[in-house]
Amino acid sequence: MTDSAPSVRRKYALFLIFTVISLALDQWTKALARQYLQPRGPLRPKVVIQGYFDLRYAENPGVAFSMLQDLPGGRVLLTLLAIGAFLLVLYYLRKTPIDNPRLHVALGLVGGGAMGNLIDRVVYGRVTDFIVWKVGVHEWPAFNVADAALCVGVGLMLLDMLLGWKSAKKIETKTETGTPPAKA
Repeated sequence: MTDSAPSVRRKYALFLIFTVISLALDQWTKALARQYLQPRGPLRPKVVIQGYFDLRYAENPGVAFSMLQDLPGGRVLLTLLAIGAFLLVLYYLRKTPIDNPRLHVALGLVGGGAMGNLIDRVVYGRVTDFIVWKVGVHEWPAFNVADAALCVGVGLMLLDMLLGWKSAKKIETKTETGTPPAKA
């Protein structure tokens, strides 16, 4: 066994743990929404924080935050896109360095979110949404745990890119000035 074997296992373990957690939370909360919120209908939401946060059942044939709802052939196209996105996540995971746990967590969240909505789309033909944030008269489109996992995962990926860019810029600047880069 090589010295890097535990790190490689850790990379895949982090990905798998966050994929499973986000997928399980998504499917569990959607089942609860179908059981308890669907009978209330869209006009009787469960108010969590008056004027800011409601739980309201919605079915979305589109993508995240109810976009592309009326896309012709959308179910098949969005299913294929979700499968493709998950395959890209797996491919990208294979290419990531073993010493980047933030990126492994991010990819797990994106993978779990993509799979959560894919399961809904395949089983029900649409995605169950139920979380509604609002401020004053502005109300964001309903979303679910999978959408939130996707957004947090993409945010972590952007953070990783930004920090990587800043780090590369520091090394480039030190190299240009003749100062040797600091050891990590």
